[in-house]
Amino acid sequence: MTILADIHSAAQAAVMLAAGLLAGLVLDKVVLRRLEVITQRTPWEGDEIVVESLRGLLLYSALLTGLYAAAAQFPLTAGLQRLTDNMFLVTIILIATLFFMRLAAGFVTHYAKKAVLPSISIFSNLAKVIVFSIGALIILQSLGISITPVLTALGVGGLAVALALQDTLSNIFSGLHIIATRQVRQGDYIQLASGEEGYVTDITWRNTTIRTLPNNMVIIPNTKLASAIVTNCYLPDRELAVLVQVRTGYGSDLEQVERVTVEVARELMREAQGGVAGFEPFIRYHTFADFSVNFTVILRGQEYVDQHLLKHEFIKRLHRRYAAEKIEIPVPMHAVRLQQGESLLREEA
Repeated sequence: MTILADIHSAAQAAVMLAAGLLAGLVLDKVVLRRLEVITQRTPWEGDEIVVESLRGLLLYSALLTGLYAAAAQFPLTAGLQRLTDNMFLVTIILIATLFFMRLAAGFVTHYAKKAVLPSISIFSNLAKVIVFSIGALIILQSLGISITPVLTALGVGGLAVALALQDTLSNIFSGLHIIATRQVRQGDYIQLASGEEGYVTDITWRNTTIRTLPNNMVIIPNTKLASAIVTNCYLPDRELAVLVQVRTGYGSDLEQVERVTVEVARELMREAQGGVAGFEPFIRYHTFADFSVNFTVILRGQEYVDQHLLKHEFIKRLHRRYAAEKIEIPVPMHAVRLQQGESLLREEA
């Protein structure tokens, strides 16, 4: 009779476990995918974050419930039953904590895209740490462990940790300062006084990473960046003046030079990639040099890196147009005149 009862309990446990697994697969593969399709049709993006945060967790929750129900089919001692209940409770709280961690990070990223906050990982990581800490305290409280001594110990220990991790905390607060002032943002092109320059890709709890034009990564501690002299090429606007230095000969008609140069620049602004089509280029003569009249052509690019292509195209077009208009581009030359006469060097008596 005992053997039959054990077989019956094992069969019921297997059914419970299979039912939990099947329910989890249905919830994760069918229901969740259907909800994902529905949320894509709604104007609010928050429901997509909720559905994405549930991915995989419904399967684990259903499987855990089936496992707990299967364990209940066997006679357990009071101690073993209490251990099983605690393990089930802790696991459920961990799953819920993971869900809220994903949810918090998702909403932080969502509002970052809406320009409420800069889209950087330090905020999402802080949100995850806060949610995980709350979940850990809930687990301790659920297991009957008083959290008051824990909080007291954390307060005392936090002071010791703060003293030991001064550099790390300095980087954290420097990163928060950089984010709060919004003088350096993710995606900006910045130049440091020490020579490094590139696009800001991320601001983490310790470092700021910059991707240079050769596609290398420069990692700068937040404290160094907060105290450095930084030129942000995207503030107050991404557009920038592109200055090209040109010279013409003294025999050139300066009115003609100005007219032809502006025509070429105006055409470049309309046709070249990175040019600002509505901008009216102009030139400014500024120097009577030894062998030329020098002037500056002022163009305008949509962002910092566009200046290289604009200068490249402008020089090619201007050289071709100057050749067609017979406008001289002088080459540096030095004339040496020899005069006959007595030798400057005489023999001493």
